[in-house]
Amino acid sequence: MCKTLRVSRSGFYAWLGRCESDRARENRRLMTVIRGVFDESRGIYGAPRVHRTLRQQGEPCSQNRVARLMRKAELRSKTRRRFRVKTTDSNHSYPIAPDLLCRDFTANGPNQTWASDMTYIATEEGWLYLAVTMDLFSRKIVGWSMAPTMHAKGVVDALKMAIAQRRPSAGLIHHSDRGSQYASEAFTDVLAGHGLRPSMSRKGNCYDNAAMESFFHTLKTEHVRHEHYRSHAEARASLFDYIEIFYNRQRLHSTLGYLSPEEFERARTGAA
Repeated sequence: MCKTLRVSRSGFYAWLGRCESDRARENRRLMTVIRGVFDESRGIYGAPRVHRTLRQQGEPCSQNRVARLMRKAELRSKTRRRFRVKTTDSNHSYPIAPDLLCRDFTANGPNQTWASDMTYIATEEGWLYLAVTMDLFSRKIVGWSMAPTMHAKGVVDALKMAIAQRRPSAGLIHHSDRGSQYASEAFTDVLAGHGLRPSMSRKGNCYDNAAMESFFHTLKTEHVRHEHYRSHAEARASLFDYIEIFYNRQRLHSTLGYLSPEEFERARTGAA
């Protein structure tokens, strides 16, 4: 072996008996911590979020070092390409609300501006449609509902859940696309009954509801596309775990200074 590698026998045995360097020992320890953070993120964190988590834990290391060690260990964030199915039907006779946000997806406090949308989830029992309501202040999912059809009841149930949990004051802006579900009497009656102001994006313009588009992209690439659901019940349990346990409470959000939605709200509002 020494002859093949062109090293001396004495040099090989000297290397073999040499103590591990402090740097190598520290890298080995740090790699154990990195792997733990990566596993806790369910395999979705890349080097920037792993590095931010390590810094929050008091680990003095650079992002480049984390990235290098992750490459060496072949730890890669799991992502797959995006695809879309049409869930918005804008061809209806319901009244359309004006766009009150104009792509400004910021808020100065909780329960000032909400955004909603719906998407599809594939299961062996057929499509399951997920309707979601988000507080744009913290990007927290405050209401959600799942149903086997795209009827208005799904988005109404998600809105009612958000209202029951957050108890918003009158004047809150609720933003959505102009699909028939959000323009329906059943939905607008709930908004009016609680004094919430409707806002709708322009026809066929996904950028007018970009915060919700971003959430669904995250949900699909980090979670749904790595699962295979045999039933609606299995999908519901899986999505509950991702939204309520991981996304709202654990996942670091880059637009929130790498805090989870709940941590961001506590930090900004002083809530216990």
